Amino acid sequence: QVQLMESGGGLVQAGESLRLSCAASGSISSINAWGWYRQVPGKQRDMVALITSGGNTNYADSVKGRFTISGDNAKNTVFLQMNSLKPGDTAVYYCNLLVVTGGLTRSCWGQGTQVTVSA
Repeated sequence: QVQLMESGGGLVQAGESLRLSCAASGSISSINAWGWYRQVPGKQRDMVALITSGGNTNYADSVKGRFTISGDNAKNTVFLQMNSLKPGDTAVYYCNLLVVTGGLTRSCWGQGTQVTVSA
């Protein structure tokens, strides 16, 4: 069993910054990749940023140059630094982990953290 605990969401004004964290715990053999996704009511969950165990990253076009994903492998934690936030970034942000546990590769999700950006 793998658990993800997210933190760092909140209410900010446009132009400000937030840093999201996601810590994994449980029976983890190895981590293949981390990801941050976001979802607004009535819409699908979209990828925001990905990072592989090798450190390769990928970002949605809408956040390139403003958001940075990074990981602390020793602490099984991933971060999303969000700068120059816009009202369009308002969403529930979910952490995703592609992890090998119990001999199987599983995709695990956090509970989500609300990010609200006011104009």
